[in-house]
Amino acid sequence: MKNPLLAQPGLAAFDEIRPEHVTPAMDVLLADADAALERAVGPEVPPDFDAMSAIFTVATERLSRAWRAVEHLTGVADTPELRAAHAENLPRITEFFTRQGADERLYAKYRAVAAGADAARLGPVRRKALANWLRDFKLGGADLRGAQKARYAAIQERLAELSRQFSEHVLDSTDGYALFVPETDLAGVPADAIAVARAAAEAEGREGCKLTLHFPSYLPVMQMGRNRALRETLYKAYVTRASESGPAERDNSPVMREMLQLRQEEAELLGYRNFAELSLVPKMAGSPDEVIAFLRDLGHRARPSAAADLAELRDFAARELDLPDLQAWDVPFASERLKETRYAFSDEEVRQYFTLPKVLEGLFGIVETLFEVRIVSSPRPAWHESVGFYRIERDGKLVGEFFLDLYARAGKRPGAWMDDARQRWQRADGQGLQTPVAHLVCNFAAPLEGRPALLTHDNVITLFHEFGHGLHHMLTQVEELGVSGISGVEWDAVELPSQFMENFCWEWDVLQQLTEHVDTGAPLARPLFDKMLAAKNFQSGMQTLRQVEFALFDMLLHSQPGAAGRIQATLDAVRTEIAVLVPPSFNRFQHSFSHIFSGGYAAGYYSYTWAEVLSADAFSAFEESGVLDLDTGRRYRREILEVGGSRDALDSFKAFRGRPPSIDAMLRHLGIAGRAVA
Repeated sequence: MKNPLLAQPGLAAFDEIRPEHVTPAMDVLLADADAALERAVGPEVPPDFDAMSAIFTVATERLSRAWRAVEHLTGVADTPELRAAHAENLPRITEFFTRQGADERLYAKYRAVAAGADAARLGPVRRKALANWLRDFKLGGADLRGAQKARYAAIQERLAELSRQFSEHVLDSTDGYALFVPETDLAGVPADAIAVARAAAEAEGREGCKLTLHFPSYLPVMQMGRNRALRETLYKAYVTRASESGPAERDNSPVMREMLQLRQEEAELLGYRNFAELSLVPKMAGSPDEVIAFLRDLGHRARPSAAADLAELRDFAARELDLPDLQAWDVPFASERLKETRYAFSDEEVRQYFTLPKVLEGLFGIVETLFEVRIVSSPRPAWHESVGFYRIERDGKLVGEFFLDLYARAGKRPGAWMDDARQRWQRADGQGLQTPVAHLVCNFAAPLEGRPALLTHDNVITLFHEFGHGLHHMLTQVEELGVSGISGVEWDAVELPSQFMENFCWEWDVLQQLTEHVDTGAPLARPLFDKMLAAKNFQSGMQTLRQVEFALFDMLLHSQPGAAGRIQATLDAVRTEIAVLVPPSFNRFQHSFSHIFSGGYAAGYYSYTWAEVLSADAFSAFEESGVLDLDTGRRYRREILEVGGSRDALDSFKAFRGRPPSIDAMLRHLGIAGRAVA
């Protein structure tokens, strides 16, 4: 059987991968990786960087690349058969990487490389990769012995399984909900959203309109729908996904408890007091207390603004909307009406200017100008017909490639993300330079027949955010696997390039390149832009507190003893301390908080706010020189994007900015006065 997962060393043909390919491919790749491990630790392979890479890194990279393809497909094209194949092989993959990460023989070999006479001649990039490997061996349990090592391995396998369960429960709860309503219940909802809902009902032979919990269906009703009872129904369904309110087999309550218990046990095995301390070892922040102090200080700064935001919203809702008892399901609706009243425009009005083809044309043009590249469509079969594929070139040479998967659909998990299909690497098997490939994934509303897809301004910001991650991955010039692109970058700095790109979405010169009215073809008019800019920090206090709330909940959950038994109580305490708008008691936000339970942000959600300090300060260099200034773009590319994880993020920032980061730019962008501790 021809198996696309065994492509060597090319990119897997995603349109050809079938569930029945997964286990046979993993059989081969795991056997090869096991053989490579045994050979690498043996006497015939010297403790030499190149020799180890040629044997061991080649085999593990091939295994990782194939498994990433499988995991990617479970996120964008899930089926029961693929899910079963993934579940069957996940324990095997976890066991191998846990075992090799804790193999004392391999650890000793790499320590010998670091201590060898040739170590000084490795160069800074390889020395950084080697230092990271040695650190990760310690964090991976290489110093453990006997029963402790076995227990550590069992924890890793179980955590991987629980993470899979958490993600599947959220996806199944989202996909499994549908509400059929008469079109008359959708008064106020944009016509194109109604048309999509009507078509979805017709496709199932039903009358009326079909609503789901996917954001392109859910959000227009919550923001624009005048039917309060319908908003309440949808809100309750959305905020109780994967909780005890639904089917027991989808309830993430026991999953979260067990994950937190196991993370605490893992930390103690490795000599840390709690998982937060363990999580911060490879990050910029020095301790949980430092992060908590940063978050509480920022929350203190933002709270007066947030309280004013809420008081204004309550007053407006009571006075203008006949909503004297403003509820959680009223907030998006009332906020949109208040914004329309104050700034005389609506998100729906703005949306007519952001046609997807024009947004992509403008985004690509900005990237091409600032970073001296060319982006070329390069059609390639993918996992869905709507997915595009592109090449990034410089001076006629391939730099990187990316898949672009933008539309929401069944079988695709919610949210937006970038992940890597392949990393830049000067291959150790003599096959030359491997260029990077990225997956850029969003969940926008698909186009109606005969018309282009329309994006909200928030959608555009999301697209720029994920593209920033992609640029960090694809524009790297580092050729060593462990520190190429985003690999090796401190997790609380990895959001710098993504949040940096968001700033362009608020620049007049940029928006002229991104906008074209769907009916008239006219670019965004200056008066409407001025209204958008005036509204930029609308409710920024509330939004900032929301991020602080999530991040503080995450950090306390992973740093306080016994938190696994009081998840809801911890969240309630954080909301009492931080929030000005407390959700209803039935809200189970944490049950779908995929970032910290299945997305790699455990004890790390603060990274968004932490990195915003870096990204806002970095963008201020462009504000000073001109947002499309080529020299500044070139310096940013060379000092931030191209170096990847080959040096500390703080050193990269200082090399670009000429000084340590300051929080002033972030506070200015948020419209929050004063200074916070960073």
